[in-house]
Amino acid sequence: MQNPPQDKNKRDRPLPALEVSPSLSADVILPRQTGRAQGRGGLLAMGSSTGGTEALRVVLAGLARDTPPVIVSQHMPEMFTRSFAERLDSLCAIHVKEAVDGEVLRPGTAYIAPGHSHLLLRLAPDGAYTVSLNQGHPVNRHRPSVDVMFRAAANVAGSNCIAVILTGMGRDGAEGMLELKQAGAYNLAQDEKSCVVFGMPREAILRGAADEVLALTDIPARLTALCRQRFNLRLPC
Repeated sequence: MQNPPQDKNKRDRPLPALEVSPSLSADVILPRQTGRAQGRGGLLAMGSSTGGTEALRVVLAGLARDTPPVIVSQHMPEMFTRSFAERLDSLCAIHVKEAVDGEVLRPGTAYIAPGHSHLLLRLAPDGAYTVSLNQGHPVNRHRPSVDVMFRAAANVAGSNCIAVILTGMGRDGAEGMLELKQAGAYNLAQDEKSCVVFGMPREAILRGAADEVLALTDIPARLTALCRQRFNLRLPC
């Protein structure tokens, strides 16, 4: 059986070009501040992507109830972030919730960025950290973006922040973590062996942004020790 004849013009016609959205930086959402007003109290900031749901479970479940407030950006569609937060809340000593615009950050609580918004921070008149949600352009093709959240933490928390970058594909969070280090924060990166995908921690490490590289299961205890050292908190061992 012979193959049907092909239209030569159709065969030689070029394929349409694929449209790829530009990979924007955190500059499209908020400027970097060099002279910053630093908020009062400690803050933990965590970013993750592929494999991050399990990694966050391990880290957050290992934190004591009186840990400083935690902000989290996990690459996840918006229909899943609330249920993800509720699941973590049932497994952790700290309270875990989806972040709400304008709320004041409280110790012993982790705030998950909604899948439709970047998580930013503002300072209340008394120096407390408050959530500011932003539905602007994706950064590094992600919203929420870890780079945006880390920059916000660098701008308002500076040396009062401890940041963690966990498993994930790509480079989101690497530049923001470097900005945090330059602002005086202390940074942890998950090691290659315990990552599902080593992309995001690897990029942060290559930039010199990580102060320590640790296995996933070692991160909760190290965070507790750092909170005692840097914020003079009497957390259980």
